[in-house]
Amino acid sequence: MNRVVDYEAVGFRCGLEVHQQLLTDHKMFCRCPAGRYTRDHDGTILRHMRPTLSELGEYDGTALMEFKTRKNIVYLLNAENVCTYEMDDTPPFLVNEHALDIAIEQALMLGCDIVDEIHIARKQYLDGSIPTGFQRTAIVGVNGSLPFRGRDIRIIQMSVEEDSCREVSDQGHLIVWRTDRLGMPLVEAVTAPDFRTPEEVAEGILLIGRVYRSTLHVRTGMGASRQDVNVSVRGGRRVEIKGVPKAGWAPRLVHGEAVRQLNLLAIREEMEKRGFRCAEDVVAEDADVTDLFAESDWPALRADGWARFVEESGRRAGMELGGGPFTVRALRLPGLAGLDAHETQPDRVFADELGGRVRVIAGLDHPAPALTDGTWVERGGVPGELEKLRARMGCADRDAVVLVRGPESDTETAVAEIAARWAEATGGVPHETRQPFESGHTDFERILPGADRMYPDTDSPPTRVTRERMRAVADTLPPPPWEREARYAALGVPESTVRYLLRRGGAARVDAAVAACGGNAGSRSARVSAGVDAGDPARAAARRACFLFGERWKGWARAGVDVESIGETRWTALFAETERRPLAREAVGALVRVLAGDAESTVADAAGALGIGEEPDGWREAVTTAVAERREERRGLDAAARARHHTGRVLRELRGKVPVAEVAGAVGRALERGAPEAGRARTGGGAAA
Repeated sequence: MNRVVDYEAVGFRCGLEVHQQLLTDHKMFCRCPAGRYTRDHDGTILRHMRPTLSELGEYDGTALMEFKTRKNIVYLLNAENVCTYEMDDTPPFLVNEHALDIAIEQALMLGCDIVDEIHIARKQYLDGSIPTGFQRTAIVGVNGSLPFRGRDIRIIQMSVEEDSCREVSDQGHLIVWRTDRLGMPLVEAVTAPDFRTPEEVAEGILLIGRVYRSTLHVRTGMGASRQDVNVSVRGGRRVEIKGVPKAGWAPRLVHGEAVRQLNLLAIREEMEKRGFRCAEDVVAEDADVTDLFAESDWPALRADGWARFVEESGRRAGMELGGGPFTVRALRLPGLAGLDAHETQPDRVFADELGGRVRVIAGLDHPAPALTDGTWVERGGVPGELEKLRARMGCADRDAVVLVRGPESDTETAVAEIAARWAEATGGVPHETRQPFESGHTDFERILPGADRMYPDTDSPPTRVTRERMRAVADTLPPPPWEREARYAALGVPESTVRYLLRRGGAARVDAAVAACGGNAGSRSARVSAGVDAGDPARAAARRACFLFGERWKGWARAGVDVESIGETRWTALFAETERRPLAREAVGALVRVLAGDAESTVADAAGALGIGEEPDGWREAVTTAVAERREERRGLDAAARARHHTGRVLRELRGKVPVAEVAGAVGRALERGAPEAGRARTGGGAAA
């Protein structure tokens, strides 16, 4: 199903929560190193989570749902990057002040007002992603905005918080987490629902990401940034698509969720026509029908087939498996026939909504966890056995039936969740957090958390944000990325290069290098490119800097050159040398390789070692001889291509010593007149190919 949606007509609304890890040496509330990832572990801890009451004496619905999953939670611990704080055996250290400064910086970049005091709160998470059962978080800024397509995107708040664990596996009732990422500082920007189309959502993710990265104080790479996308349509409810890893996934996911909500509203309308106007109108009857399928032609419904599945998947009683013997349980839903096959997302039906709940809450994550009338044959069931099941359950023509199988306790949980999900359908769209997939579809992850999961952290004192501290941060802010983008675009730099400069930190190098050479690109107050005339030397230098720290940097990095080891000071000195001496510009690749290979070498040392600017005696004669000796090469090429070939060969020794244009001229003349068949001329530093 590829449904076209008029987003304005359906009341589409979408907002973002964009997370970014901060570049600090230590974690947020302890002194363990941040950014040290490991694949092995020194020990494991098994935990079970229980919900706690909020300040008002209420349980959060998400916490209660997670408790029903009866998860066995295992943490893999490595002594290099985790301590007793993360395991909740030690109170938190004082908050990482460097992380707070970066968070203030990011909030200012997003145009936020900074709070007077930073108060740490606890946010409950019982999915096991944080061993304490809660995440420490704090609001840093509020009421920001970003320019976007001729209007503003509102930033509701910017928070700083500790990161969660990395999931290793999730099977049945066992989930395994690696703790190396746990506790690392990250910021979260929450936007208002100001995005009007799925394409705008992707563009907004990239914009906020460029703002984050422009400071050079955040981590980059896979997992360093992720976003939650909140979507609704008119008549629906806010649904959070959790942990979208790439902006490129967003358009399909957001479109799919808009379609899903419209279809769920259509299901609600059909249920109303059938007399189901509220949750209480949905009734369900379940029964153990294991005996009915003891000799089933579908092995998945037989005890021996289940035993084979358990053995092959390595599931263990009390760990991945729930309690009790293998059971097949059926649920009859009077008056709901046919709705299970109603389309929801592209290539998904309402039966998948039921299956998502069963998979997460009951721990039945085998294929086809909820088998319905409308999906029976498609997902492996035998037609004649469906008729026997309907007869056993006493189904009338308009009644629906759903089948689940697995450990007895899990099937009991499953039918209860299926009945609950049908009851929720009378309200249209339930508040949910959903898991994203690259194909563009989502699946149930948990009930959307509410305010009851937040409460103050009495272990952490508040931090006052003084005017002096805020001013010190504000004085070092880089230009906003859209200003740099406009400036570089005015220089004629391609958009792909501009984005690379902003994403990889090259923009700061460009500005620093141009400023060191007398330009104004490095100053925050300088909002336009140095120079306005296309022939202005300063303008030309700025453009060359963009290509040096953009395209050429990228090429060297891909070729394995350790460009990061050169350091900002030597990069600035190198650019200054190439601007002072055009011959050094022609040999910049060789200079970069020398600097990358020797941390002690200066730009002057590298230039001296390569003989930059030292024109060899008799080089013209050497070029003539070199061309003559290889005159027959590339005979099949046209004249211009042959000239480029021979020029490239002789430049291996002359690059940076003689201007390329002069070498090319000498090669051209040698090719035109032909060179004598003489022996190779040997001169100091000659151009023998």
